[in-house]
Amino acid sequence: MRQWRMYAIVAVAVAMALFVAACGEETASGGGASPSSLSGDIRIDGSSTVGPLTEAAAEMFQQQNPDVRVTVGISGTGGGFEKFAAGETDISDASRLIKPEEAQAVAAAGIEYGEMQVANDGIAVVVNKENTWATSLTVEQLKKIWNEGSKIDNWNQVDPSFPDVPLELFGPGTDSGTFDYFTSAINGEEGVSRTDYQATEDDNVAVQGVEGSKGGMAYFGLSYYEQNMDRLNLVSIDAGAGPVAPSTETVQSGEYKPLSRPLFMYVKKESAQRPEVAAFVQFYLDNVDQIAEQALFVPMTAEQTAASQATLDQLLGGAAGSSTP
Repeated sequence: MRQWRMYAIVAVAVAMALFVAACGEETASGGGASPSSLSGDIRIDGSSTVGPLTEAAAEMFQQQNPDVRVTVGISGTGGGFEKFAAGETDISDASRLIKPEEAQAVAAAGIEYGEMQVANDGIAVVVNKENTWATSLTVEQLKKIWNEGSKIDNWNQVDPSFPDVPLELFGPGTDSGTFDYFTSAINGEEGVSRTDYQATEDDNVAVQGVEGSKGGMAYFGLSYYEQNMDRLNLVSIDAGAGPVAPSTETVQSGEYKPLSRPLFMYVKKESAQRPEVAAFVQFYLDNVDQIAEQALFVPMTAEQTAASQATLDQLLGGAAGSSTP
């Protein structure tokens, strides 16, 4: 999934860059400086899930501001916060909220920041079109299927009411952020998963596998399912409050649990006072929904976008930044 998202992000980045070049538009703004006058370095690190979004924004921004160098690392959300607390970065990408102990470390370093959502992420669980029995599954049933050491190989082992049909599993490889997200949410620990499934970095292979196997199951990004919904059945997930099907609305609201989450960036207040950083973050927010949609993430709601803009406005207005979420 990560590879396909990167391809999509590169495509939209190139398209937007060409559009800007053709029209001669200069949409980046902030700090009262025109794009041509901006220069300097912007240092970003953190989540490997959010990283591709930020890289796309950086590439587009640098097309308009060639004297600004934006470097984007992907040391993981936790690793990014460590660098943020050490004063090594201006922005920290995160696929979760900052933890209390991380916030304490940042505060102890005298760093104030703004927390801004940049997208939503959701994972779809899919089965074969002939599968009329698994219209919904509980989180416990998914864990029973996918947990480390699981020997479940037939649908009637998942639920006695299900038919005697061999279970064939497809999913992302261990290098995928989708793999990390799913295993953490379902199995309780990132990276903990059974290994006897058909792993692939190409979601087309997973789609074809499930499509060709009556007992097939796979998981990948919701937007990718939406591109293949005529070939697969979608499974609703019951986290204890009844089955909920994934959709743009249920992912944006967080109702689709536990396989939906918001994605964030944390901006250092001191850094935001620099014109190039202010301009980059504003450019990011101005374009992020288009990037998110093209990159197979779920865009933000108008309210979420407004909240992120309000946080940036607060940072730029000189009001006290947040040192806690």
